[in-house]
Amino acid sequence: METITDKTLVAWVSPANLSQRGGSALTLDNGDGCFDAIVFGERRSGVWMAGSDGFRRTLADQSASPLESVGPDAFVQVAVVYRGRRVSVYRDGLETQAYDLPAAQSFGSGSMVLLGLRHLTAMDRACFAGRIADARLYGLPLTPEQLGGLKPHLESTPAPAAWWSFAEGSTRDRMGTFAHTLLTGTAAVVDGCLVLDGSESYLLALRPAQAQALLSPATQDSRLSQVRAHRQALLRDASRPAYHFVAPEGYCMPFDPNGAIWWNGRYHLGFIFQDERGHCWGHASSADLLHWRFHEPYLAPGPGDPDRGIFSGNAFVAKDGRAVLLYHGVNAGNCIATSRDADLDTWEKLPTNPIVPSPKEGDPDFGKYRSWDPHGWRDGDTHWAIFGGNPATVFKAADLTTWQYVGPLLTHDLPGVDADEDISCPDLFTLGDRQVLLCISHKRGCRYYIGQFKDGIFDPESHQRMNWPGGTCFAPESLVDGQGRRIMWAWVLDRRPLAQIQATGWSGTMTLPRVLTLAADRTLRIEPVPELERLRGAEVAARGLALPANGEPVLWPALAGDTLELDVEFGPGAAGRQGVVVRRSPAGEEATVIYWDAARGVLGVDLQRSSLDAGSVQRTYCMYGGDDPVVSAQEAPLSLPPGESLRLRVFLDRSIIEVFANGRQCLTQHVYPTRADSTGIAFFSAGAAAQVQTLRAWRLAPTTPW
Repeated sequence: METITDKTLVAWVSPANLSQRGGSALTLDNGDGCFDAIVFGERRSGVWMAGSDGFRRTLADQSASPLESVGPDAFVQVAVVYRGRRVSVYRDGLETQAYDLPAAQSFGSGSMVLLGLRHLTAMDRACFAGRIADARLYGLPLTPEQLGGLKPHLESTPAPAAWWSFAEGSTRDRMGTFAHTLLTGTAAVVDGCLVLDGSESYLLALRPAQAQALLSPATQDSRLSQVRAHRQALLRDASRPAYHFVAPEGYCMPFDPNGAIWWNGRYHLGFIFQDERGHCWGHASSADLLHWRFHEPYLAPGPGDPDRGIFSGNAFVAKDGRAVLLYHGVNAGNCIATSRDADLDTWEKLPTNPIVPSPKEGDPDFGKYRSWDPHGWRDGDTHWAIFGGNPATVFKAADLTTWQYVGPLLTHDLPGVDADEDISCPDLFTLGDRQVLLCISHKRGCRYYIGQFKDGIFDPESHQRMNWPGGTCFAPESLVDGQGRRIMWAWVLDRRPLAQIQATGWSGTMTLPRVLTLAADRTLRIEPVPELERLRGAEVAARGLALPANGEPVLWPALAGDTLELDVEFGPGAAGRQGVVVRRSPAGEEATVIYWDAARGVLGVDLQRSSLDAGSVQRTYCMYGGDDPVVSAQEAPLSLPPGESLRLRVFLDRSIIEVFANGRQCLTQHVYPTRADSTGIAFFSAGAAAQVQTLRAWRLAPTTPW
């Protein structure tokens, strides 16, 4: 087959559903944007049509075409015949469309074939979902009688120019015209059919010369195609954040940030991920806290290592100038690796690991401490470490190999902390004239103490939460940068069902980097890093927006979206309850309500209508651990002194919402709207009239590469 103009495309197909839009059962593509195809549901849902680039050879009006009725348990023969300028579409041998074109289209020797994907340069990458039993390309226009005589898996006269019959489990072109085939995504031959899931899964068939020119060894075994397919799927995912730090791929559970350090003029951040080796530490670096370069992993379990996985820990600089990763080695105890590398790409684990083995039942130290979730730092000539647990304990060492038990970390605990709350993922640092202990309890999520650390013991003066029932803020990590700023991240828990997470191919998101400071009254201040302002697009602003008491939310049509920053200031002395509605569908079926209740002194995120997906909502509402009662909103304490205006900075990044209030409080939430139009913004006041004094908003540019 060299150049063809008159032709027939025919396939026996079984759609997985009749609502899918724009995938192709069979496409002839010239590789330069021109194609003819058997397309399902692009112009009109449920209708087969002759697809073409820019609809140049497609019937514009599909209203008279019959709707498909075959379900996933049956097959239908669909064909498109091109005879000169005449195009005819057939379903089971019966003509359903016929029309004339201004000119015929020829396809030369550089053409290729696709089954599933509409065409190679499709921006939406729409793919067919269902089964294909047989697909053929004829280099001539078949008659209705000839089409009626065709049977799947059986030879025909005339012979096709290319033929894929999957009865024998093979993807080869039986005519040998397109000698090289690639399967992408989850595309597979099962029970004599090509099975496609509609998500970047398709068959690509090439001629030998094309394969030699276009395919590297990696793509010949489909790995490169799979990477491209995965990247495209991530780009299309409506829940995957665009400007937060996100795992590049895979199921990351847990996804604790670890090993954060300012080193050689760059920010370095580690994170737990999982591969065939078990739990590992990934590694990324950045010059601006926005754009990240992924490195080889920091750490992974290796042959002969005592650790069988890498769990939480931190990074610090030893007194000899080496960078140190202090981490929990699964089934071993707490361990250390060191590096002098300028980019922290190479690490050497101590041959004496674990530095402190995990005590076993019967050991003298069993019950005294846990060799778990360490956090280390240097003070003068002494290396210190907190080992997590209940109770958390303190160790110290003159070098990195010989560690001495000091004692329990806390002098006492504080009201509001349950007796069964552990201190894990600890992070101790100085702010002003006090020390701050960031940590989690596995029961309640992220939290912190403010107090004084002296002579190996911490005397807490106050305790506050950074996560509340229904929230998603977990596993904090921080560093001090070249400007002397204390910057923290936390893992935003992903509470989608496991099967949904695995199907999307990603999981694992950090909060925005946050700057922590200590106010004069020794309370913690929390603000997003100023670097985020570089992502802003054109500003949209308003002033003096009146909000009647108990009225309908006041829509703001000037801006809508799911990747926004909102800076909203309400008038001082507000009473009642006022706030912002985000991710709102036009009629309010889906909406997430951010509010401040002045009388109760709480900042909240109401989740009752965040998603129409009941399973997603249930998981989002539950406290960490899953056994606690369902809540309808995450609420945090926030009281403002008289005369101070309420200022909300709200960051929307697809499924993530972060709310900063007056620098005093921050809420982190995952939401999973199902509707593409759940992008509206509105304002409201309940119980008393209020006014939005100033409103500024920006679309934020993405920073994730895909």
